[in-house]
Amino acid sequence: MFYNARNSRLAQINTDMADKGNLRVNVVDGVTGRPVSNASVTIAYTGEPEAPLEQLRTDVDGQTELISLGAPPVEYSMEPSTNQPYSEYTITVSAPEYETFSVSGSEIFSGETSIQRTPLRPAGSLDTPDNFVIPAITLFGDFPPKIPEPEIQPVNRQGEIVLSRVVVPETVVVHDGVPSDSTANNYYVRYRDYIKNVACSEIYSTWPRETIKANVLAILSFTLNRVYTEFYRNRGYEFTITSSTAYDHKWVNNRNIFTSVASVVDEIFDCYLSRPNVKQPILTQYCDGRKVSCPNWMTQWGSKSLGDQGYSAIEILRYYYGSDMYINSAEEISGIPSSWPGSDLDIGSSGQKVRQLQEQLNYIGDFYSAIPYVVPDGIYGERTADAVRTFQRIFDMPQTGVVDFPTWYRISDWYVRLSGIAELV
Repeated sequence: MFYNARNSRLAQINTDMADKGNLRVNVVDGVTGRPVSNASVTIAYTGEPEAPLEQLRTDVDGQTELISLGAPPVEYSMEPSTNQPYSEYTITVSAPEYETFSVSGSEIFSGETSIQRTPLRPAGSLDTPDNFVIPAITLFGDFPPKIPEPEIQPVNRQGEIVLSRVVVPETVVVHDGVPSDSTANNYYVRYRDYIKNVACSEIYSTWPRETIKANVLAILSFTLNRVYTEFYRNRGYEFTITSSTAYDHKWVNNRNIFTSVASVVDEIFDCYLSRPNVKQPILTQYCDGRKVSCPNWMTQWGSKSLGDQGYSAIEILRYYYGSDMYINSAEEISGIPSSWPGSDLDIGSSGQKVRQLQEQLNYIGDFYSAIPYVVPDGIYGERTADAVRTFQRIFDMPQTGVVDFPTWYRISDWYVRLSGIAELV
């Protein structure tokens, strides 16, 4: 009787989710950052965790194959609705010599690709079990609205430390709760990972690209304002920003990331929003515009409507924040060996930047063995293009074999994070 009831329930779920989305699970050693091959990955509906839908194994790069899973109709994410616009899955990962990792609520949208990263801890770790729950995206769930603040923060109080220029930090420290909650954990998160996490937690990946870009720019500018003004540290706290929607943005530890959102962040992560004669990034606050109203701020659903009408990202932002808002670029990007050369690297390119690229790819290839070794001769040939394409495949980027702005900084980022981990072990 129970078996038949469960099958009936699964059949109903499948009927409700006639559309499809994609999922890949990336499994890494939580200490060394190395991919974990041959890990066992089980996927089930979050509502039916005891009824596995897929049993997968990771490859040499610690990745499962890209699989197709049921999702609600895409129309559910196009207008505010009581119908949940994404499906939720529970992912359980196990491997010899590691603690089992489980995450519930990993989201799948129709037509979108989701990447779920699962860092495994060594067996016998004394920390709490690795069982994570991803809450609802803020547009669908019930979260406190933003407490209004001035968009330009005062910086002349005694003892306040203000940076002399706008710098993209390598990491931010996220306090996973309201500022006053001393029991909440602090997490060191790489800046781009933080922005991707927040955007995936607060908007729908199915929205127009220019709408996603406008929202990402607002998140970037808000975050860099907190960094630039040392907002929380100058109030006696040991963190950069919180995960509370009342104070900052929603950030979720170990949530899944949508590739459509990640690609936008990679393209513009060094940007923020400015006004004339104002040095600090603007604290661009917003609300959903349906459950909560916020005059003079951007509304998320309104930005989606404008994106549908063909507005560009800056046109969307100026519609809400005024015609004097413009996009600026940070003067410095922290934690990278060298800045982008200013033009794409491709077949026929040569010089020190190409040699540096080759050396970084070879180092990353020590962790991700599918990346072919390249002689670091400073000449961009077919072998280098193949290594770049393999890197792009592994890290969910368009497989062009060309090193553009996003690829250069993604390679630099992974080189830095992997070499930094190696120094600690």
